Parts: sequence; C-alpha cells; structure tokens
Amino acid sequence: MSKKNGKSLYLVALALFLGGVGYLVFSGFSQNSVYFLNVSEALAMPSEKLQSIRMFGTVATEGIARLDDGPGVRFLLEDKDNPGQTVRVMYRGAVPDTFKEGVEVIVEGGMPQGGAASEFRAKTLMTKCPSKYEKENRKG
Repeated sequence: MSKKNGKSLYLVALALFLGGVGYLVFSGFSQNSVYFLNVSEALAMPSEKLQSIRMFGTVATEGIARLDDGPGVRFLLEDKDNPGQTVRVMYRGAVPDTFKEGVEVIVEGGMPQGGAASEFRAKTLMTKCPSKYEKENRKG
C-alpha cells in the first residue's frame, strides 16, 4: 500500500514540475515576443499593434538630424524594396559609428499613441555589422 502512495506522490510532483516549467516557458515567450517588420509592413498594420515592434530598413539620404538636447538622432527609415515608404524615427542614446545614410538598420521601439503619422520612438538602434564586408573587400 505504501509503494502505491509513493508512486503517486512522485507523479504529482512531476506534474507540478512540468506545469511550472511550461508556465515559465509560455510567459517568457509571450513577454519577449515582438513583431519584426519592414517599413511597408509596419505602415500597413493598425497603430494598436505598433506599440512594441522591431523594424528594419535603410536610412534615407536626407532627413538625418542630431538631437539638440542630448545624444541621439532623427532620421527617415525607408523600405529597402519600396523607397517611397518611409517612417520618421527618433532615437535617444549613443549612435553607432557605422550609422550613416544608406546603411541598413534595425530599430526597436514603438509608435506613441496617435497612429502611424507620428514619429517612431526607438529604444535601440542597430546597424548592419561592417566586419562581414571587410573580408569581401580584402579579397578583391
């Protein structure tokens, strides 16, 4: 009789352990998941879904301006395939050295309440790593 109770105790403990691990995995995925969109896709989405997204595109040749009140930059991010689609981005923080016009960048942040016509507020700004292209240049 006691052997049977011992097995059921282990089964209950295993079920609780697996339930706890499953809950942690599910909650971790739901909190850290963000949309990864290009500019055209972001402009096509409703503004409610643009509160926390990651967006990629190319820095437009015009419209780059350093912020007056601290480190940061304002620029136009254009769609790589459709340059007519642009979003104005504002980023506060250290600007990467490789940031310049024509560079592909990834910004993470969101649109403030007010819709797609307002400015995208980026929390992070990443440029494409130039070290991947140095090897190609050395070969030629």
